[in-house]
Amino acid sequence: MGDIRDFGDTLFPIAVLLPCCLYRLVIDGGIPVSGFGFQCPQEMFQRMEDTFRFCAHCRALPSNLSDSKVLQHCKRCRNVYYCGPECQRSDWPVHRKVCQELRLVAVDRLMEWLLATGDFVLPSGPWSWPAEDVQDWNTWFSMRGLQIDATLNAILGSHAMTSLWASVGRPRPDPDDLKGSLRRLLTDVLSRPLTLGLGFRVLGIDVRKTGGSAVHVVGASHVETFLTRSGDYDELGYMFSGHLGLHVIMVGVDVSADFLHSTSASPLEPGTIQLSGHRSLYHDFWEEQIETGKIAYPDMVVAFHPGFHASLNLMEAWLPTLLLLRDYKIPTLITVYSHQELAASLQILVNLDIHVTAYGANPFTSLKPEQVYSNPNKQPVYCSAYYIMFLGSSCPLDRDN
Repeated sequence: MGDIRDFGDTLFPIAVLLPCCLYRLVIDGGIPVSGFGFQCPQEMFQRMEDTFRFCAHCRALPSNLSDSKVLQHCKRCRNVYYCGPECQRSDWPVHRKVCQELRLVAVDRLMEWLLATGDFVLPSGPWSWPAEDVQDWNTWFSMRGLQIDATLNAILGSHAMTSLWASVGRPRPDPDDLKGSLRRLLTDVLSRPLTLGLGFRVLGIDVRKTGGSAVHVVGASHVETFLTRSGDYDELGYMFSGHLGLHVIMVGVDVSADFLHSTSASPLEPGTIQLSGHRSLYHDFWEEQIETGKIAYPDMVVAFHPGFHASLNLMEAWLPTLLLLRDYKIPTLITVYSHQELAASLQILVNLDIHVTAYGANPFTSLKPEQVYSNPNKQPVYCSAYYIMFLGSSCPLDRDN
């Protein structure tokens, strides 16, 4: 299957992530597709699909099949492959439980190119409802109703949509399926800024503080920062009308070079949102930038899917940061993919004497299902499905003594 990177319970093949970055470079920079080894867009989509070509039951790769056998995809979901009818029949009792969700994954995977190219522009603008009335996706979609309908209808009739489905070599889904996919993709992009807003609300962060408020996103990845556009966090500003400036600093060892901007302690202009990045482990960033007074203490720290529950190595990497956040009493929010991860992460935080103040299902979780690529019949997960918030220590007196 090629190189696969493990992020907690969800596995992302590098061969899937890379073309998205390349495709955006081709579109934005006018670089010929052939410059990346692709003769045309059709070949690029084919290469992406090749990543999924292995038998979901026996794991056979195309190169291991006899000349008389060819991998065939499930006709229902078009997302998993089988080397023959016997494997498909044997796999059906397991696959039937996830077939419908995997059909959505297959459509979303292709529609995501419209975000990468900028052809799918997110609806934007001040909120027409009071922020306290927008509690989840249902109320958010109701508030943005007419605007979203106009946006979806425009992209459905666009040349970009026609070109996409002409390039992928499969039938174009019906309009309702395409609209459903666009809505899921929309929640996937806006889940992070609105989850930050949830943290501001629950943790009581004052967004009207003179000089602006700062949130640090720790453990930020290359792909996350490479694909982040300047307007992606505008919705956070609309959520808090009248804010005096919001600075989102993404910190991680894999932060994209294109996202690195200088950070400073200069006051923000009221109503503006500033995005910047810093390539470092967070506890090193703290020592180099905060303890030296180059930037102010954060009002909140957020970690999307830190995954410290997944292995001892990850736990060791995160431990200095978790203890730092505990000891400096920094309001912190983390997200996880599943209830199982939630329980495991809570236990770790309790063991570290961290005071958990809130946890539960995230009302602004991404609604786009994520396939576990190394095990396609595993139940898909959803980004930021659950949250945990904590502040300081659960036993400060014992630690002080």
